[in-house]
Amino acid sequence: MASVMNLSITHFCSSHLKQKSPSNKLVFHGLNSNPFLKSKPPQNVIPYSSMSISSFHTTKIAMDSSPKPPTFDFKSYMLEKAISVNKALDASVSLQEPVKIHESMRYSLLAGGKRVRPILSIAACELFGGHEAVAMPSACAVEMIHTMSLMHDDLPFMDNDDLRRGKPTNHKVYGESVAVLAGDAMLALAFHLVATETSGVSSSQVVRVIVELAKAIGAEGLVAGQIVDVCSEGDPNLGLKDLEFIHRSKTAALLEGSVVMGAILGGANDEEVEKVRKYARCIGLLFQVVDDILDVTKSSKELGKTAGKDLVADKTTYPKLIGIEKSREFSDELKREAVDQLAGFNSDKAAPLIAMANYIANRDN
Repeated sequence: MASVMNLSITHFCSSHLKQKSPSNKLVFHGLNSNPFLKSKPPQNVIPYSSMSISSFHTTKIAMDSSPKPPTFDFKSYMLEKAISVNKALDASVSLQEPVKIHESMRYSLLAGGKRVRPILSIAACELFGGHEAVAMPSACAVEMIHTMSLMHDDLPFMDNDDLRRGKPTNHKVYGESVAVLAGDAMLALAFHLVATETSGVSSSQVVRVIVELAKAIGAEGLVAGQIVDVCSEGDPNLGLKDLEFIHRSKTAALLEGSVVMGAILGGANDEEVEKVRKYARCIGLLFQVVDDILDVTKSSKELGKTAGKDLVADKTTYPKLIGIEKSREFSDELKREAVDQLAGFNSDKAAPLIAMANYIANRDN
């Protein structure tokens, strides 16, 4: 579908799966003045800011059936939005006292990454007529929380990983205690940004966004998936239903929150919010299914993190339960289901979300 490209940005710095049907076919049930107001490209370079956006697909999406249909350039869109997000992230965490904690925060927050979650939030806001600047504090917040989760996940008493985004993990550079505290600080800062920097919308919209974010990362979301994941390592009885719960909570919940927060800020009504929520649930699970596949088919160099670690930790994954081919079939089904949720929206404004679903399904790292 698309050619692989490499971009380098340097700048400031639910439904359930049945175990198997009688025909051994996997069945999926369909899913029922401040820095944030500016979007200019960065002008200078400071430490901690070598950003990489790897293996985006140059996705061209035909929006209608006319002889010369308009196309959507996913590569340019991601580049433009990533520059804005990275600049805002850099501005949100300055080097100040105590220096050690802020250095640690910046090290992981500005270490690179595809910025999928913040860009999803911005795209969802724009889908309903909102502006990037309105969504930017929330976009930065979800990326901070995502980064915090990675920092904590990499710790020796969790996944015990030495490599993240092609660099030594935070605790390998700053120590375990600092890594824990830096993650905690980013979690708090995320909510502070949403509450104090969001402008141009009503206070009730801001409150709804804060509630959505809290739900996505708490004991009903990210933490729920994390604890079940940790407690189920090596469990031979873990099935597809359990695995889906882990991934819908641990991975998909924050992706869902990212999209829904953007939609709320863009002015979506309740029905529209639920449609994009279903879209986000699909791509959230899709993201993890693809992650499971890549973990056993790519090298550490290609992934920018330790490959094969799930196998070493005896974790249950989709390839382990149903094989690589059926995992790929399931990812295709999730992508179709996600795109179907966007059918009733303006095709031009929905193009970034459609392209993102395609990108997640076809990514290489």
